Amino acid sequence: MKPQIITTPMGERLVIIPLELYEAMRAQANDAEDWEDLAICLERLHDLETGKDELLPEEVSRYLLSGDSLVKAIRRWRGVTQAEVAEKAGIGQGYLSEIETREKKGTEETLTRLAAALDVPTKWLV
Repeated sequence: MKPQIITTPMGERLVIIPLELYEAMRAQANDAEDWEDLAICLERLHDLETGKDELLPEEVSRYLLSGDSLVKAIRRWRGVTQAEVAEKAGIGQGYLSEIETREKKGTEETLTRLAAALDVPTKWLV
């Protein structure tokens, strides 16, 4: 049996897991933060299994873990320059740089154009 997430009539989300898995996780969990991390992990697994979410390519994840923003990580993964992406998206390179360094967030329209320029699903950026 895989973990299941249910929503109560009051809107509370609950995770149902096999007892053996619960006992193994409880034995390893040291504090409340571990339990919060576990809850997040189970919810993400559910999102992957139901198709609500998808995994990023491994290289993009490595760039994110090294501190890159998501836009920069995807651009590096695609092997393109800021100038190339900015031109395809119809924005200035300076603006793209500000988005990549998190100085600016970028509008939904801009992020949609960046997703198209980077050839990734819009939901990755918006």
